Amino acid sequence: MNQKHLILVIIMVALFVAPLILSPASDFEGADGAAEQAISDTGYTPWFTPIWEPPSGEIESLLFALQAAIGAIVIGYFVGYEKGKRAKKKE
Repeated sequence: MNQKHLILVIIMVALFVAPLILSPASDFEGADGAAEQAISDTGYTPWFTPIWEPPSGEIESLLFALQAAIGAIVIGYFVGYEKGKRAKKKE
């Protein structure tokens, strides 16, 4: 690893660790719960209900992870395809 990469790694680690050091008593929760709470506090009622809701939180997490994996595969395929086209063009 050269010096430039080492500096970038140190900066990235510092960015991730700094909030924990500066505010150790904070609870670092996601924005979804806060947004849901802010919306429900206004008395908003949804326009429609979902067609299907997953039977449990684990199934919902599984579907989300599956969606992310499929997206990563598609993006990886096209990035590899373009890289292969460029490599073939250089030959």
